[in-house]
Amino acid sequence: MKKAILALGFGAATLATSVMAEDYVIDTEGAHASINFKVPHLGYSFIKGRFNDFNGEFSYDPENVEDSVVVVNIDTTSLDSNHAERDKHLRSDDFINASKYSSATFKSTSVVQNADGTLTINGDLTLHGKTNPIAIDASFIGAGADPWGGYRAGFDGTTRIELADYDINVVGPSSYVDLELHVEGIKK
Repeated sequence: MKKAILALGFGAATLATSVMAEDYVIDTEGAHASINFKVPHLGYSFIKGRFNDFNGEFSYDPENVEDSVVVVNIDTTSLDSNHAERDKHLRSDDFINASKYSSATFKSTSVVQNADGTLTINGDLTLHGKTNPIAIDASFIGAGADPWGGYRAGFDGTTRIELADYDINVVGPSSYVDLELHVEGIKK
């Protein structure tokens, strides 16, 4: 009887280990990830840009997506809209106040696999000293071995944040920012 219980316990432990999520580091060193933004400009066009410095990790198991976890840290001083004077203004206390709030963070609270195969990544975004829940509409791009002996997984996602939710000044109809995310992770 003891042998049967031990064998059952060992089998359960082996099964639990085989379906655990795998941990990845977001590949920012190889420039295989980006956090891009688009904001309306006076209602006439859009300004696009990105954050050049960020890092993060995620855990992912395609067989148990609900156990996935995402954590991203963004250096807000790295905001880059390809125009030095505008960047200086966007980083100022008129907008994101990067000198006071030099980092933004996203921490997932749940990941949901939708019927169409897409994902909804729910989490808390801390920006400009405020934390609010957001939902990222995401898609799994693919996973597999890379040419350097590693293993990678990639996703993309989009979300919209309302500036007023983070006490960031709104100018004209520019009340929101659309974020476009491209994430490629290297398995640890």
